[in-house]
Amino acid sequence: MLNYPLIDPVAISLGPLKIHWYGIMYLIAFGAAWWLGRRRARRPGSGWNDEQISDLIFYGALGVVLGGRIGYTLFYNFGHFIDDPMSILRIWEGGMSFHGGLLGVLVAMWLFGRKYKHSFFALTDFVAPLVPIGLATGRLGNFINGELWGQPTNLPWGMVFPGGGPLPRHPSQLYEMFFEGIVLFIIVWIYSAKPRPRMAVSGVFALGYGVFRFAVEFVRQPDEHLGFIAFGWLTQGQLLSAPLILTGIVLLWLAYRRQPQAMPASPEPKAKTRPKARKKKAG
Repeated sequence: MLNYPLIDPVAISLGPLKIHWYGIMYLIAFGAAWWLGRRRARRPGSGWNDEQISDLIFYGALGVVLGGRIGYTLFYNFGHFIDDPMSILRIWEGGMSFHGGLLGVLVAMWLFGRKYKHSFFALTDFVAPLVPIGLATGRLGNFINGELWGQPTNLPWGMVFPGGGPLPRHPSQLYEMFFEGIVLFIIVWIYSAKPRPRMAVSGVFALGYGVFRFAVEFVRQPDEHLGFIAFGWLTQGQLLSAPLILTGIVLLWLAYRRQPQAMPASPEPKAKTRPKARKKKAG
């Protein structure tokens, strides 16, 4: 069993001003997305400039924060919101939903696309590789807050979390940080390094996240006020991730089904024929 490192959720305290590690994780996420976006914009023929990248991150940040918080309230904690409506503003206490944040980002991308005349899936294909690092830092923030721990385990890396009872538990936040953040980033970044059919990069991201999240949910402790949704094992996170898996499969199927029309092969050069010799008229 490993000892859970007791880390003060407040990173910096200056009188009444308190800066939480959870908020710092989001700043790192947006900063990493901005830096990675600029790198992708420098690729030949990208059609992006630094000003557009800055605007893109601004739109995306609004989508993540608003969508993530509203999604958490609707999907996981609606009863608490009814009792304490101001709780929706206390982001530093944790409580952000990836699925809500994803919906928020999709709306933000649609608005951004209308402003800059980018097609929707061209935007999502560009943005998808920028997201996983933010997922990794967000899960690290959950770990520092000592929230969203896993189910009890006898494995040697189990941890006793404050508020999680006396039993060692899976550090499921670190599992998600590794698979949904680091591994997914490597997969999507390498896959997107070469030209792909439209929607393919978005499909890989959706499928990868959905599969990783669905798998980790088997060892993650379901929310106490929700429990298992069905079958004695299905969680709310799995219920919300299943459509992502299906969406990823459909997007990949459509992308490669349309590839011949979107990226036609160059026609083979026709064989040259010699001109027919003219017959000489008899003199």
